[in-house]
Amino acid sequence: MRDKTFTPQELEDAVVESIKTVYDPEIPVNVYDLGLIYDISITGENEAVILMTLTAPNCPEAGVLPGTVEQKAKEVEGITDAKVILTFNPPWDKSMLSDAARLELGLF
Repeated sequence: MRDKTFTPQELEDAVVESIKTVYDPEIPVNVYDLGLIYDISITGENEAVILMTLTAPNCPEAGVLPGTVEQKAKEVEGITDAKVILTFNPPWDKSMLSDAARLELGLF
């Protein structure tokens, strides 16, 4: 039996969907729609490398959210490993919210 192979784009899309199940506990919106995920790259070895930020450098969830995002990416079929790189450049602001997040938060 042969393992199913996925394209990098299929893997990236699946990682996005998995990450969308992670919510910031202070804001009722998932971390992807909040704009906390800056980039997702799939390496040649099918590792997900995720560049993310937090709403503030002193965010109380700083120790939890990156690990949760990493774990959700690792759960995706076809992903061999995942690594989250935390950055604060550029700093997060409300302009990074998706339309869905704006609607959820009543910011339209």
